[in-house]
Amino acid sequence: MNRVDVLVVDDEPLARRRVVRLLKHLAWVGAVEEAGNVEQAIQRLATFQAGLVLLDIQMPGGSGFDLVERLPDPAPAIVFITAFDDQALRAFDSRAVDYITKPIDPGRFHEALERARIAAEQRSNTDRIRELEEVVTALRKQSSTQPDRRLEIWVKSKGDYVRLAPGNISHIAAERDYVRIHAEGVEYLYNRNLAALERSLPSAQFIRIHRSTIVRIDAIKRIKQDAFSALVVVLGGGVELRVGRTYTSNIRSRLMNQG
Repeated sequence: MNRVDVLVVDDEPLARRRVVRLLKHLAWVGAVEEAGNVEQAIQRLATFQAGLVLLDIQMPGGSGFDLVERLPDPAPAIVFITAFDDQALRAFDSRAVDYITKPIDPGRFHEALERARIAAEQRSNTDRIRELEEVVTALRKQSSTQPDRRLEIWVKSKGDYVRLAPGNISHIAAERDYVRIHAEGVEYLYNRNLAALERSLPSAQFIRIHRSTIVRIDAIKRIKQDAFSALVVVLGGGVELRVGRTYTSNIRSRLMNQG
């Protein structure tokens, strides 16, 4: 069995580490390198002859689509790592080698990577480039008629994937390398850190009130002053969340119209 070198492209170091750990269980995987954005990936591919690229879509400074358009010749096979909705997933499924949804399920990962291994070994460079161009065309057309998918979060719950719109989320709490999303009375554990998730949320709808807590502004019923002038945000159902000292000024100026 020929070994295939792999480039992992994701702006989140934690996400890259998880993918690299999963790759170590595949005997056919050769060298593995990482990149945190499109420019780094282009630099890596100039000297690293990857047969397969595992590619996130939403990244600062350029999307996964931008990288596809700049792939060197010969072009590697691509497996997208995405959180798109079901319409976009079907587009990937019919056009790309495969896709993997976040959070990554190990069984699904191995299935997708086996397809990618076969594709990397069998497909000609011309076929790869043509198919990747079709992926870009389909997805750009999709994105022109669909709302921004960054405003939706897909979480795994009891084996299924549940779509959470921002308007359904009351608050999000950090839990080590994960976050716990509270939405419509249900809690979901999601494998992104709080800082990364905050970047994908609409800033007009959410506000950071603590180093470990983000709250949807419309979910706030009132703000009260606790002992020692500390602020406490009160949500529906009487849920109380303390405002961190460093976030108090922002809460006052943005929500309480006070300096």
